[in-house]
Amino acid sequence: MSAAWRIAGLYALFAALSIAVNIGTQAACMAVYGGPGAVLLSLLGGTATGLVAKYVLDKRWIFRHVSRDRVHEARTFVLYTVMGLATTAVFWGTELAFHLAFASDAMRYLGGVLGLVVGYVLKYRLDRRWVFAPGTT
Repeated sequence: MSAAWRIAGLYALFAALSIAVNIGTQAACMAVYGGPGAVLLSLLGGTATGLVAKYVLDKRWIFRHVSRDRVHEARTFVLYTVMGLATTAVFWGTELAFHLAFASDAMRYLGGVLGLVVGYVLKYRLDRRWVFAPGTT
């Protein structure tokens, strides 16, 4: 198997795991609290847990990044997070559009999964170019 196919396979696996973490967190948040703002709170919780899971996996297994020290690690994580802002907009927009269009948790989560898939494809390109490229952090 070529290195490119190995990376693509791992990236797809890690995206799937991160999506499961994100959607699972959202479902847990909704189970705990269903009042005003519950959808937004669940989106925030899922985004946070999915971000951390994906960062840890990508950093180690996709980009083989090793931070020099805590400051370098923090800088890398902040840059990773900033690159995720545009992709988060895609994810949130898609999930909220499905929520408004179908008024169903299952369809909202489907919209979230679709938005995350598109977002992760974009995020890989951003991370490769701006976060984990040699000399970027």
